[in-house]
Amino acid sequence: MTQDLYKILGVGRKASDVEIKKAYRKLARKYHPDLNPEDKNAEKRFKEIQEAHAVLSNSKKKKQ
Repeated sequence: MTQDLYKILGVGRKASDVEIKKAYRKLARKYHPDLNPEDKNAEKRFKEIQEAHAVLSNSKKKKQ
């Protein structure tokens, strides 16, 4: 099952690059493992957020 990268970042499919970056930064701060050492799911969630941002911020990867 593939995850919806837009849903992971909480943005719509027509989100601009600026909106994607803003959502990424907000979520990255919220789920960063260093800021949530007690939360076992924070690292997993942070990695999902990073992967979603890596794809959606790259126009070539985004089209695939």
